Amino acid sequence: MNFRPAILTQSRRTTLEPAVENRRRQIGYFFAAVGAVLFSTKAIIVKLAYGAELDPETLLALRMGFSLPIYLGIGGFSVADRWRRDLPLPDLRQWIRALAVGLLGYWFASYCDFLGLEYVSAQFERLILFTYPLFVVLLGAAFFGQPARRRVLVALAISYSGLAVIFANDFSAQGANVVMGASLVLVSSIAFAFYQLLARKTIAAMGPQLFTCVAMSGAAFGAFVQFFAGHHAAALVVHGTPLAYTILIAIGATVIPSFFLNAALHRIPAQANSAIGTISPIVTILLSAAILGEPLSLPLVAGAMLVIGGIGWFTLSGRDH
Repeated sequence: MNFRPAILTQSRRTTLEPAVENRRRQIGYFFAAVGAVLFSTKAIIVKLAYGAELDPETLLALRMGFSLPIYLGIGGFSVADRWRRDLPLPDLRQWIRALAVGLLGYWFASYCDFLGLEYVSAQFERLILFTYPLFVVLLGAAFFGQPARRRVLVALAISYSGLAVIFANDFSAQGANVVMGASLVLVSSIAFAFYQLLARKTIAAMGPQLFTCVAMSGAAFGAFVQFFAGHHAAALVVHGTPLAYTILIAIGATVIPSFFLNAALHRIPAQANSAIGTISPIVTILLSAAILGEPLSLPLVAGAMLVIGGIGWFTLSGRDH
């Protein structure tokens, strides 16, 4: 018998597998980078929307209104897939928990962030939000019995020394507005860290796709209740430039990047995904200078280097969870 063809086939497969895996990784890096860049445009679009006379409550309600149908459609497919595969649906407690966690992470955190952007630059906002992984570790150690090592304190000191440099510079120019804005964005960062810690068990039980759809539904409920408490329904009817901004923030800075990042997580480790995410504040700083005219001052650049350096080192050295 001639085994040559089988040997050649096996040899070809052995040669191709590393190449296929390498290509898969490269695609994952690309998806992660695209997702990070698109997410980084959120603050820019919010600032532009404020210039078009949209207030935070209306902008948040429109953002949820445009993105929610897409997530509901995906959630419906997820439920149908469970039925087709004879898998049980989550119990009532898990549905309620996902809705509640969504209110915290996708409504409350977003609303505080949107409010903060009325007072601080898009550059400063992105750098404050960028520190949320440190709060995940600190809050995890304080309330969830998770270990935390000394390097999180070192990373926190480095990153917040950078934020202090930017804060001092902005405070001398804008005063109390910077205190208000920075505080609101900091609350947003802490709320998002709590969201990540609280969401983990529910995500494991429901699956990331279904959980995201349910959580977004909870956030939409909060955004709509808040909007209708102080606005007439007619305020949701927007045209022209304000409509373009709301579609951009809902689809371009929310739905599409979430799918890119999920696709990246299927191809590369979460740590690599986080490391690539360090480009997000850099992109925001450059875009805010080019589009919004925010200055690239020496204190901003120095502070940004400290923040990105602290978080980057923390991420690459392996985060504690």
